[in-house]
Parts: sequence; C-alpha cells; structure tokens
Amino acid sequence: MKILVINGPNLNMLGIREPGIYGNSSYDDLCRMIRRKAEELQVEVSIFQSNSEGDIVTRIQQALGQEDAIVINPAAYTHTSIAILDALKAAALPAAEVHISDVTKRESFRSISYAGMACGRHYIGMGFDGYLKAMEDLVKDISSR
Repeated sequence: MKILVINGPNLNMLGIREPGIYGNSSYDDLCRMIRRKAEELQVEVSIFQSNSEGDIVTRIQQALGQEDAIVINPAAYTHTSIAILDALKAAALPAAEVHISDVTKRESFRSISYAGMACGRHYIGMGFDGYLKAMEDLVKDISSR
C-alpha cells in the first residue's frame, strides 16, 4: 500500500512560523514522524511539499495509479483552491484532510475548506498527530475493502 502525504505553502517553515499556533517542531520532525508511522503500518509513503498551487495539483494528478491514498494539508490553499479540489476529485483516491491548528477557531475566512470537500476524513487541530491518525484510518479503510 502506498500513501502520498502532501503539504502546502509555508509548512516547510514549521518551527519558525508562528510557533504559538504551529509549535516548535520542524518540518523535518514532521517528516520523520510520518516515515516512522509508515514503517509501523508497513506501507510506503511519499512526502511532498510545495508553496505552489500548480505543483500540488500536478502531484495529486500523478498519484493516480501510483498511490492508494492521499493525506493532504493544503495549508492556505484550503480556503482558496478549487483547482486542488478538482484534482482530488479527478484522482478519486481515498483522501484525508489534515490541519495542524484548529482552523475552525481562527479567522472567519478559514471556515471554508474547498479541498476538504473531496476528502472522506478530516483531522483538524490535532497537531502532527492528525497526520498519523489519518494514515492509520486510511490504511484501515483500504484494507477493509
């Protein structure tokens, strides 16, 4: 089983950007946690981060026929990108939306999640643990088919 983890803009700045919201752990720390969880679950994982909407869309499209599921934290594109929504819908892979912070308790413009409309699971405000839970649940979902 193969899982693609996609991270959107500014997540590469974890540990530096707004530590009061996102914590002090770095993006490398997050990637290590994801890789350890993949080993535990005995799945392959690909991790992709981009600050570019088009690159994220392209990577989602490339997942078709290559990966079995997607965990996505579109970051700021959550609230703006119909292109990412459309790519997720076109790929039609099981998908889980993750947000480190609780976007429902932040600025009002963060209340809409376009990408989330194409995701069957949502992990909001769980910190890095949201990624791990998303991976666990997607593996269970796919295994039970």
